[in-house]
Amino acid sequence: MPNAHSHAFQRGLRGVGERPAGAAARSDDFWSWREAMYRLAESLDPGSMQEAAAAAFAEMARAGYGAVGEFHYVHHQPDGTPYDDPNEMAIAVAEAAIAEGLRIVLIPVAYARAGWDGADLEPQGAQRRFSDPDVETFLTRLDRLRHWAAESAGVEVGVAAHSVRAVPASWLERIAAYSEERGIVRHVHASEQRREVHACRAEYGCSPIALLARTGFLGPRTGVVHGIHVDDQDISLMASTRSIVITCPTTEGNLGDGHFPAVAYRDANVRIAIGSDSQVRVDPFEEVRELETGARRQLETREGLLSASGDLWAELVTSGAASLGLDEEGLPWIELDLTHPTLRDVPAEVLPLAIATCATADAVAGPVPQPDS
Repeated sequence: MPNAHSHAFQRGLRGVGERPAGAAARSDDFWSWREAMYRLAESLDPGSMQEAAAAAFAEMARAGYGAVGEFHYVHHQPDGTPYDDPNEMAIAVAEAAIAEGLRIVLIPVAYARAGWDGADLEPQGAQRRFSDPDVETFLTRLDRLRHWAAESAGVEVGVAAHSVRAVPASWLERIAAYSEERGIVRHVHASEQRREVHACRAEYGCSPIALLARTGFLGPRTGVVHGIHVDDQDISLMASTRSIVITCPTTEGNLGDGHFPAVAYRDANVRIAIGSDSQVRVDPFEEVRELETGARRQLETREGLLSASGDLWAELVTSGAASLGLDEEGLPWIELDLTHPTLRDVPAEVLPLAIATCATADAVAGPVPQPDS
């Protein structure tokens, strides 16, 4: 299974990022969680970033992920000054993946501003580590990283805009053009929170998905991460452009983001991939199960995504590989222990159904050589 969306360093938020004690708990949400994430991001240096990434990637490899799309945005020193090698933090992450034997698609993230509240807001605190003064500075650094990756086996590079909140429309247009010119994937967080949707409508008069369409960001190479607070027009735009929506069920549930509209995407033939995002859990089987059971709860029936595909795991592998620009045939295979309690006594003919509904990462026995056919 490709892990289409990861922030490896956020593994350090386990427990730390949970509901605070006292009166503040009543207002705990994504935005208060973000403050804990900023504190963690401020504390990192290349060494600790590599250690954190190695721990996350080792866990992913053991759990059955065969590749990771690392949405990387901690670029600079704490005051925002670039390192002597401007890609030092990204290379630290890539080297962690190499050491753990996990194929990585590095997806460096453009970040321009703290948000929009009637005017562009200057990056504050940890956001200075994420930000570049202009889009060309960001893309120049990305060119250097792509040159480094070309000499590094198992490393590929895409490009991302953090969100319509953090990147203005002109940057979206330029990043989309860069992606098309070089034939690389592009990702973006979009429509994760209602507040984000309201701010986008205030600034641009349209939803985040509509803005992505307007700026040419949507397309077959595009991964839209989360895509929760969308309407029929948004879903139609993603379907018509062949964009891929990347859902991260365990993180979206942990952050209280909202209900992923899986059935609406299914009915519109929008491709779906999964990611571990904040690493609150690293278990692709749990992501798949939460995706499926969420769809069933929405419909109040057992006819979710699995009933349409018959092999939801395989379908998500295909879409996940496409979202990272990888050849599905080149992904590693894993061996499942059919004596594991979650799979023991399951008839062979319904094993794909059990993998999507019953299995856990503990059932992974290890990697196996890819068969010839």
